[in-house]
Amino acid sequence: MENSFLKEFKEREYFNQCTNSDELEQLMNKKKIRVYIGFDCTSQSLHVGSLLQIMCLRMLQKYGHQPIVLLGGGTTRIGDPSGKEETRNILSEKEIEKNIKNIQKIFRVFLDTKNKKTKPIFVNNYKWLGKLNYIKFLREIGKHFTINKMLSFDSVKLRLDREQSLSYMEFNYMILQAYDFLELNKTKNCLMQIGGSDQWGNIVNGVELIKRHSSKQVFGLTTPLITLASGTKMGKTEKGAVWLEKKLLSPYDYWQFWRNTDDRDVLKFLKMFTDLDLKKIDEIKNQNINNLKIILANESTSMLHGKAAAKNAEQTAKNTFEKRSIGDDLPSININKDEITKGVNIVDLVVSSNLLTSKSEVRRTIKNKGIKINNETIEDDKKIISINSFNSNNFIKLSHGKKNHVIIKIV
Repeated sequence: MENSFLKEFKEREYFNQCTNSDELEQLMNKKKIRVYIGFDCTSQSLHVGSLLQIMCLRMLQKYGHQPIVLLGGGTTRIGDPSGKEETRNILSEKEIEKNIKNIQKIFRVFLDTKNKKTKPIFVNNYKWLGKLNYIKFLREIGKHFTINKMLSFDSVKLRLDREQSLSYMEFNYMILQAYDFLELNKTKNCLMQIGGSDQWGNIVNGVELIKRHSSKQVFGLTTPLITLASGTKMGKTEKGAVWLEKKLLSPYDYWQFWRNTDDRDVLKFLKMFTDLDLKKIDEIKNQNINNLKIILANESTSMLHGKAAAKNAEQTAKNTFEKRSIGDDLPSININKDEITKGVNIVDLVVSSNLLTSKSEVRRTIKNKGIKINNETIEDDKKIISINSFNSNNFIKLSHGKKNHVIIKIV
């Protein structure tokens, strides 16, 4: 009998590869298990590129399984070479610990922390990796890995094929990740690891290490790497990463990211990134595509920011695009009164607002009639914005195209 968790996992298009899938079906039909997903802590927030893994954690809880969230305080000190063309910058220990605390807060928003049986177990792998005795580790763990096999993994092979340097430190990453699985199996009775498809080799290493070291069977499951229909990587936009940390990205900008989804991705993203029942998605799939995009934006934003914030963002968008007014929920920046009294060039103002990143890009956009103030097109890149440009409430709306806006306030 097909397991209900795995059935929905496949129907939502989360499934990529699995070790011993028949045995996993049988196990998950018999009992609830603990499953871990690891996250490196290279920045103060995760972005939507990590959201698929978070949705997997939510689904585990939905079916009564208990997720283990591994925050890689140890492995972040090394750096995962998977998909990287060069060595990552190594963060200080203080930065890594600060990132761990910030990222843990994000999981507490997305996951149920009240149910004792399914609430997430948070672990930091520096707790055990930081105490390893090198000689003992080589004797007990290193003997299970052959250089021949390690050189065959894509994370290593691609770098070597391109003649790009791969440090011995990075080369060890796959062994440390396998050891994480072994440690969690011994101390937390963790029976499965989930990760992106680029982690398949590392996950299989862990499954095999546990089998050789402890004669136990555990499982690995991977999700597909998400590429947008446009060909760009999930989580990246022309304005930068789509952060899950509320301080780094406003609810409105987060809502707009989902509202701007390519038509070809909408149904797939409704399955992957919302809690909408699959039958419901099937019922509404033939609706107007813009209606579906609003549903996607509202459902996704509600998970992170709450239903009220999602509705406010929708209303702000409606006001901005349909009524050509200024929405209350638009992101805003402040400008000093003395500075605006002297006058600010429109190009400098757009760059400082982060709507665009370079002056040459702003000038090109102005030439193409893509910059507006209070819905009026700016046609001269030498235009000076003065205090007279602001309304009686001391703010203006600065726009790039139809979908990117920011409120500039005088303080």
